[in-house]
Amino acid sequence: MIAVLKHGTTPEQTQYLVQWLARMNLDVHISEGAEVTVLGLIGDTSRVDMELLGSLEIVDSVKRVSEPFKQANRKFHPNDTVVQVGDAKIGGGNFAMIAGPCSVESEEQIIEVATAVKASGAHILRGGAFKPRTSPYAFQGMKGDGIKLLLEAKKATGLPIITEIMNISTLDLFEDVDIIQVGARNMQNFDLLKELGKTKKPILLKRGLANTLQELLMSAEYIMSEGNENIILCERGIRTFETCTRNTLDLSAVPVLHELTHLPVMVDPSHATGKAKLVAPMAVAAAASGADGIMIEVHNNPSCALCDGAQSLTPAQFDALNKKVNAVREALV
Repeated sequence: MIAVLKHGTTPEQTQYLVQWLARMNLDVHISEGAEVTVLGLIGDTSRVDMELLGSLEIVDSVKRVSEPFKQANRKFHPNDTVVQVGDAKIGGGNFAMIAGPCSVESEEQIIEVATAVKASGAHILRGGAFKPRTSPYAFQGMKGDGIKLLLEAKKATGLPIITEIMNISTLDLFEDVDIIQVGARNMQNFDLLKELGKTKKPILLKRGLANTLQELLMSAEYIMSEGNENIILCERGIRTFETCTRNTLDLSAVPVLHELTHLPVMVDPSHATGKAKLVAPMAVAAAASGADGIMIEVHNNPSCALCDGAQSLTPAQFDALNKKVNAVREALV
C-alpha cells in the first residue's frame, strides 16, 4: 500500500503519520520527491482503514500495490535511485561504463587493462577473483589473491572495483571492494542476498539464466528488505532455444524494468553474446534502449585469456566501442 502526501506537508506531520502507521506493526518507507512525498507501507496492510487514511488532511491518495515486490517498486519510490561509487554515478540520467577482464590473472595483466580502459573512459574496473565455472576442471579464479590484485589496480588507476561473490563465507574478503556482484547462478541464493542486504555496499544483481523480470525484482527485494537500497540490476542474457549466441540478450528488459522499478539497470553484452564481434553492436543497442550503464569484458591478450577469451575485447576495440556508445547517447539527448 502507498500513501501519497499532499504538497506542503511538513516533516513533523509526516513523522506523526509514520509513527501512527508503525503502531500497526507496519514498516514505512519514505520517498521524498521534488513534488510529493510517498509513504510505502510494508507488512500486513489489511488492518489499515484505507478510507480513514485517505481522509486525513495531509494525504492526497491511497493505493494498494498488487505486485509482490514492494521496496523495489517504482510506485513506492517514483524518483530514480542513483547509486554512487567513487566519482561514478549510475541511474537517474547518469551512465557508467564498467570494463575489465573476466578473471584476474596477474598483477601485470590487471593493471595494464585497468590503465587502458580508464584512458578510454571507463568509470569502474571489473575483474573476477572467484569464478563460477560449468566445469570443475576450468580455472576457478585467484580468489582472495585476485581481490588483492584488484585493489592494487585501484591504487594505480583510481578506478573503483567490482567483483563477484559466490559464497557468504567469503564476505569478509570483500570489505574493500566497491561493488559486490551477484552472478546469474546466485540470483536466487536467498541466504546470500539477505547477508548482502545487511551491508551498505552497492550490489550489482545479475538476472538468472532462466528467470523472469519479476523474479529478478523479488531477488532485489530480498536485499532491500534487510536495509540495503544500493542495488543495480543487470540484464546479461537468458537461455533460449537459440544456439548462435551464448545467450539471448533481452534488451526489452531495460525499458520494462525502468517502468517497474526505480533501480538503475545495466546491460552485459559480453556474457549475453559470448562472441567478441557481437559485443559492440549489442552495447550500442543497449545504450539506445536507455540502459544506465554497460559492462564489457576487456583483456590485453584475449587469445591467451584463462577465462572467456572468445567474448573479450582488446583495449583498442573497447576504445572504439566506447566512442560509439557515447555517440549514441549524445544523439538521444
